[in-house]
Amino acid sequence: MTTKGPSRKHIIIPMSAENASSFMKNSPMNVANINRQLRNTKTNILVDYIRLDSNGIIIITNKVAQQSDLSIIDQYIKNSSDINALQVEKSRLPKSKLYLKIIGIPFYSHANPQDRLTSVDIEIVLQQNHIFDNVTLTSKPRVIKVSPKSDMAIVWIDIWDVQSGQNAKMLINRCFNVGNYIATIRGANMNPGVSQCKNCWKWDHLTFSCRIQGAKCIKCNRLHKSEHHREFGWCCKGNAKLNPPRLETKKGKPCPHSLKCSNCKGDHQADSNSCPFWRHRFNREWHIKKYTEICENRSQSLRSVVNDKSNQ
Repeated sequence: MTTKGPSRKHIIIPMSAENASSFMKNSPMNVANINRQLRNTKTNILVDYIRLDSNGIIIITNKVAQQSDLSIIDQYIKNSSDINALQVEKSRLPKSKLYLKIIGIPFYSHANPQDRLTSVDIEIVLQQNHIFDNVTLTSKPRVIKVSPKSDMAIVWIDIWDVQSGQNAKMLINRCFNVGNYIATIRGANMNPGVSQCKNCWKWDHLTFSCRIQGAKCIKCNRLHKSEHHREFGWCCKGNAKLNPPRLETKKGKPCPHSLKCSNCKGDHQADSNSCPFWRHRFNREWHIKKYTEICENRSQSLRSVVNDKSNQ
């Protein structure tokens, strides 16, 4: 699946903010001059207008530009007296993200069954294989077990591609070697992963659909906003009655105490990348299984309390 990005009739030209501002001051004249040069080469491409972008300027054309058209536009911009040519990058057409998955790869190493396949291992494999020579990853590969009892993995990779899916057509259904195994590339739908609520810091629901009244702290899992942890967190408030007394955390200083993740109960913030819930954020089945276990353990604890009270 390819995500829809900017129109292919857009030409992106990264440049400094000062360059972009100077070039836009004479945008009507620049449009006319670029079109004059394009007509001289007998191309069908014409510039409609130019607009500012956060990374430079975008030139909007009547048709999709070819590489020869981009060269003409690059030459005009670099020769313009309005800008510093050293602070202008080459023009390019917009690209979209394309989602692929690789199947048939072992999750564990046969040399050492304790060694698991990592995203770094996948990056090395892709770099060594010629079919990925002209492919650029948009992010690190994601490695997930096919199932809890399986020894095989599924690898999701996101690549930059044109909206026509040119790179995808060259990759989908291709096979390549990974050790003694033959891996296959398949098309995949977008996998945004399991969402984490920024209100209660639990997983598998969005912030606006959270049912918690108020907000929970990302550091201690108590009912106060994370930015108010020092004022409301029990660990940062002083308590002279304790033995030894607990000192108050000084204003402006970070919390020096142990943290409590609201999901795994570990000593880290709820959004830490060391949390097992974060590491499995692209594995919905793992999250469902984990929350089922948590609910069952909670039910057993409640039943034990009820039975203890009834026996007294």
